[in-house]
Amino acid sequence: MTFVHMVLLKFRPEVTQEHKTAFVKELKTLKNLACVKNNRLLFGGPSVTNPIERSKGFEFALVSYHETRAALDEYQYCKEHAHISSTYLYPSYLEDISVFDFQVDAEDEYMCDFGPTAKI
Repeated sequence: MTFVHMVLLKFRPEVTQEHKTAFVKELKTLKNLACVKNNRLLFGGPSVTNPIERSKGFEFALVSYHETRAALDEYQYCKEHAHISSTYLYPSYLEDISVFDFQVDAEDEYMCDFGPTAKI
């Protein structure tokens, strides 16, 4: 079973590029947590959506994979995640956030096989 965690982030206009760069660097370290399935945590931005207005101003996106609901909860409430959120997002840097978590259907689970022979 796999749970997918998706996040869209929009910083306030006055947040510097240096702050965003430091945030991205720190956030990418979370892929090394045991609760992240096979170190699968993707982070990217800015949006290349065309037309850009469809991105609704969100600048960055994160997608992470977790083996169980308990692993997803562990990720969301671990001290490393809390440190990054409190240092780089809350309360004064983040303008908007959208979070969506879901469980992958059993018939689609093969697409979450991240082993060396994974085929999609």
